[in-house]
Amino acid sequence: MKKIFLVGGARPNFMKIAPLWKEFKKYKHLDVSIVHTGQHYDFEMSQAFFQDLKLPNPNFYLGIGPGTHAEQTANIMIKFEKLLYTETPDIVIIVGDVNSTIACALATIKFRCSVNSTNRPLIVHIESGLRSFDRTIPEEINRVLTDTISDLLFTPSLDANENLKEEGTLESKIYFTGNIMIDSLLAYKKLAKKSKILEKLGLKKYALLTLHRPNNVDDKKILIEIINTLKEISKTIPIVFPAHPRTKKRLTEFGLLPDAPITLSSNNPSAITNNFLIIDPVRYIDFLSLESNAKFILTDSGGIQEESTVLGIPCLTLRDNTERPITVTQGTNIIVGTKRESILKAVYKIMTIKTKKRKIPELWDGKTAQRIVKILNREL
Repeated sequence: MKKIFLVGGARPNFMKIAPLWKEFKKYKHLDVSIVHTGQHYDFEMSQAFFQDLKLPNPNFYLGIGPGTHAEQTANIMIKFEKLLYTETPDIVIIVGDVNSTIACALATIKFRCSVNSTNRPLIVHIESGLRSFDRTIPEEINRVLTDTISDLLFTPSLDANENLKEEGTLESKIYFTGNIMIDSLLAYKKLAKKSKILEKLGLKKYALLTLHRPNNVDDKKILIEIINTLKEISKTIPIVFPAHPRTKKRLTEFGLLPDAPITLSSNNPSAITNNFLIIDPVRYIDFLSLESNAKFILTDSGGIQEESTVLGIPCLTLRDNTERPITVTQGTNIIVGTKRESILKAVYKIMTIKTKKRKIPELWDGKTAQRIVKILNREL
């Protein structure tokens, strides 16, 4: 039996882990354990996703919780290293670009040095090669460092392959296997049609908002400009905003959040304006329903740029760059930044002009997990 760790800690990680876990279970000689670092500890951000994605409870839960970037990364490394010593896996699979990703990669490479092993455990990074080329973004640092120390790199798009090659990565380490996020999206798209979230919130025609990047929510001036711009937009079309706990905290600190409790009740949602509804984070199936039925999406999330491309929903990215440029060149994504004028101009265009046709990128077909597991089984 070969022992494999599937490591995640934040909400987008679980959508990437789920199809891998299901594919690994087809191979009787592979012993797969799910390691949850606890980076996201809120129920709707974590446990509810395991239920919706039909994942078993984690085999190992590190219970890290909140903290600064350094605190989270250090605490994950300490606890994950102890787990490596007791369990000695053959492969450590890490996904995405969150603090759990770089922390577990670093802990694994240090563990290998301490036990004088150059071969095991193999470090596998899924979603490799994505670059925004903006080193002020914590996730960009996580991506670059993780790719540097990983043994096998699985990329979601061909531009990611080119990024890795330009950084001097050996081509023998790089595998273009497609977008693992889309595996979950396509698997649960039909189930999302049964969600009652729209009925619960009384929504028909609306825009969906997500906002969580530190560059946007920690800077008071930027956040106030974004929220004031969205207030204007909500006069034309209702906006529904599942608020990340950290974002909700900043909204409260900056005096942008009403005192009324946040609720999923369609009769009493918290609201910045009558048409600007703030709700708690929702489960994966409910969020997929909100995405699929939105007139357009406003976001600073990388994963939502990808999902909206496959769903064919116009996406306005509230950032100055993206590590997923293929969603712009082939998909429905438009980079609008955080300034009032550019956001309003893009929204007006979507509301009045027929949007561009989108092309689904190569290998975003729901079979990425199959390709990855086949390669890993061969490597073992």
